[in-house]
Amino acid sequence: MNQDGCETFVSDCQVRAAVELIDHTWDPVVLSALRRGPTRRSVLLERIAGVSDKALTESLRRLTARGLVARMPNGSRRDAARYELTALGTSFADGPLAQLAGWAAEHQEELAATSRT
Repeated sequence: MNQDGCETFVSDCQVRAAVELIDHTWDPVVLSALRRGPTRRSVLLERIAGVSDKALTESLRRLTARGLVARMPNGSRRDAARYELTALGTSFADGPLAQLAGWAAEHQEELAATSRT
């Protein structure tokens, strides 16, 4: 295995597995929003500008299935559940995802210039 985590870049490469955690548009945004702590779904809808109800539901289901987010029931009302990062989700959100966001912020002007061409 080389320093990139793959001997060859095949379908089961660790790099690909990591990228799949952010290949859906809203998943990294939801993970970032949950860094503030346990949050009800309705608050996430308010906090994340532009996300639709359907997209948020799909993202939360996907992230829960992957073990990055936990759904915590809060009483008998279905809409009262809270979502929070698991230990795995926290390590991803505070580690590589935060580094990616920092890189994007550092190169914001360059990225904006190249997206206009």
